[in-house]
Amino acid sequence: MNLSIIVFVIGWVVMMEGVFFLPPALVGLLYGEMQDAVIYLILGLLCIAAGYLLRRRKPRSMTFYAREGFVAVALAWIVLSLIGCVPFVVSGDIPSFTNALFEVISGFTTTGSSILTDVEALSHSNLFWRSFTHWIGGMGVLVFILIVLPLSGASTMNLMRAESPGPSVGKLVPKVRQTASLLYTIYIVLTATEVVLLLLGGMPLFDSLCHAFGTAGTGGFGIKADSIAGYSVYLQNVITVFMLLFGVNFSFYYYILIRRVSDALHMEEVRWYLAIYLAVVALITLNLTAAGNSFLTSLQQVAFQVSSVMTTTGFATTDFNLWPNFSRALMVCIMFIGACAGSTGGGMKVSRMILYAKQIRLELLQQIHPRSIKTVKTDGKAVDKNVLRSANIFLMTYALIFVVSFLLICLDGFDLTTNFTAVAATLNNIGPGLNVVGPTGNFAEFSLLSKYVFMFDMLAGRLEIIPMLVLFHPETWKK
Repeated sequence: MNLSIIVFVIGWVVMMEGVFFLPPALVGLLYGEMQDAVIYLILGLLCIAAGYLLRRRKPRSMTFYAREGFVAVALAWIVLSLIGCVPFVVSGDIPSFTNALFEVISGFTTTGSSILTDVEALSHSNLFWRSFTHWIGGMGVLVFILIVLPLSGASTMNLMRAESPGPSVGKLVPKVRQTASLLYTIYIVLTATEVVLLLLGGMPLFDSLCHAFGTAGTGGFGIKADSIAGYSVYLQNVITVFMLLFGVNFSFYYYILIRRVSDALHMEEVRWYLAIYLAVVALITLNLTAAGNSFLTSLQQVAFQVSSVMTTTGFATTDFNLWPNFSRALMVCIMFIGACAGSTGGGMKVSRMILYAKQIRLELLQQIHPRSIKTVKTDGKAVDKNVLRSANIFLMTYALIFVVSFLLICLDGFDLTTNFTAVAATLNNIGPGLNVVGPTGNFAEFSLLSKYVFMFDMLAGRLEIIPMLVLFHPETWKK
C-alpha cells in the first residue's frame, strides 16, 4: 500500500475544496450575510493551506494501482464530506453534526435526500453551497483533479475507474487528462446552457444557478419548500429536458462533437434509456388519465417526475406519493434502473440491466442448444468477461447491502414502504421515496443509527459500492 500517494491525492482534494468554498463566500458578501461569508472564506483559506501542506511532500513513486485507487477515492469522498458539513454547523443553520453530515453527503453524492424541514430558513450562502455540492459531486471531484494531477496514465485510469459510475470506464481520447478535460467541458457547457434558458424563462440568477447545479449533478436539492412546483411550466419543462440530458452517457456527446453521429446513434444503452423513459411516461400518464386526471397536465407532470426519478435527480413538481399503486410501483422500478453509465445519474445503470437481460437470454439459449457458442454483445461488440463478472459481483454486493440496510432501518418502526423506498432512495442516490420519505417528506425523524446507515448507502451508491467495501477489508492495509 502506497500511503504517501494517497495522502498526496487527499491533499489535492482538501485544497480544491478550499477553492470550492470561495463562491459561497462571495454569495454571502453579495447578500449581506457577512457572518457566513467570513465562515466560508476562513474555511476556504484553511483548506487551501492544509491541502498544500499535505501535497507539499511529493511521493517517491507517483504510480499506484487499483487498491490505492479505491482507497484514495473512498477516503477523499469521506474527507470531502467531513469538511463540507462544517459551514452548516458553525453557521447554526444545521447545528447537529450528524444532520449536517447527512445533508452534505447527500449533496456530494447527488442524492438529494434531506433532513431539513424548512429549507427556506437557510441563508443564501448555505443554500448555494448545498446546491453547489451537487455540481461538484456530479462529475466527480477526482475527475476534476485529474486535469492537473501529475500522475502516469495507468494511475489516472485507476482513479477514474474508482470514481466513475458504470460497469466499465474507458478513455474517450488517448490521454486520461484530456478525457477528464473533455468531460468537464461538456459538463460546464450543458450547465451554462441550462442557466441561460432558465434566465430566459424569468427565473432569478440565484435560483437558476442552484437549480442548474442540482440538474447537472442529478442531485435535486431545491431551494423552495415546494421544490420546482412553484415555477412556470416552461421552467419545469427546461429542467425536464436537462435532467434527461445529464442522464445520458457522456460518450454520446463526445461522438456528436467529433461528428461520429452514427456511433452515437449506435449506442444501445442510450436507445434503451430513452425507450424505458418514454414507455414509463406513457403508462403512468394513461394510468392517471384513467383515474380522472387531465391528460395534458398529467403528461407534463409525469414527464418531469419520471425524468427526475429515472435520472435520480429528485426534483418534484407534484406529490407522486398520491398516485395510483400501479404508477407508484413503476416509479419504484425506475429507481433501481437509474440512468446511463458514464452520466451523472445514479441507480444500477441501464447498461447493467442490458447485460443482465442478455446473460439471461444467453443462458436460456445454451440450455436449448447446449453445443452453441455465443457471447454477450453490446453495440455490436463482445463484452469482456471481466466486465460481466464485475456487473454480477456488483449485483450481489448491492443486494447484500440493500437487505442489511433495510433490516437495520426497520428497527426504527416505520412502515415497510417507507423503509424499503428510503434505502432505495439513498443507495440509488435518488432523494425521495414513498410515504414518510416521499416528495413532501424528509429523513429528519430517523434515528442516529439509521442516518449513518443512509450515509454509508449514499457513499456506496455513488462510488459503485466496491471502493467503500475495500476500506473494510484487512488485506487492503497490508504492505
